[in-house]
Amino acid sequence: MCFFRTHGDFTPVCTTEFIAFSKANTYFEKLNTCLIGLSIDSTSSHLAWLYDIYLKTGIKVPFPVIADRNGEIARKYGMIANSISSTKTVRNVFIIDDKGIIRVILVYPLNVGRCVPEILRIIKALQIADCNNASTPANWRPKDPIIISSPNTFEGLLKRNKQIEENKNGMSWYLSFENAKECSNKIQNKEIKKIEGKK
Repeated sequence: MCFFRTHGDFTPVCTTEFIAFSKANTYFEKLNTCLIGLSIDSTSSHLAWLYDIYLKTGIKVPFPVIADRNGEIARKYGMIANSISSTKTVRNVFIIDDKGIIRVILVYPLNVGRCVPEILRIIKALQIADCNNASTPANWRPKDPIIISSPNTFEGLLKRNKQIEENKNGMSWYLSFENAKECSNKIQNKEIKKIEGKK
């Protein structure tokens, strides 16, 4: 689940984000990820805002938006930026796995919109790392090699260094790579580029 909050309906940055998340919803679905929006405004306000987006752009927001009128949910998740306002939130994103564990928290300032391709990349990286029992390196993209877990014994160290020497797949026993086995959810590099508007 990808859970994000706006600091109010009919606000410019949040409107662009809702449009971007809506356009990318099918990519989230391919990763078995449900989007959920949260806003301090009422259900009626949400409906009017989403209808305005639809009238102006033709885009139907395909995910639920929770009305958090008293900010109770936002406070529980630490979304209120008390140094800025007692009600306004920073632009949080919570990525919650299928066990209900929060795996990632992204915090954007009020005047910087969220980056949907990066959120998709993080979800894919989490899934690939989990199903391969490995890690992803800096700037990892789908189809890139992943980092193999380091050996825990001296014998394992020697074996790993020998593999690196033979396969040219690393720097040292603690940093070596392999191609990931694909998980059941597939989103390719070209699809992320499409979301970013690149060819």
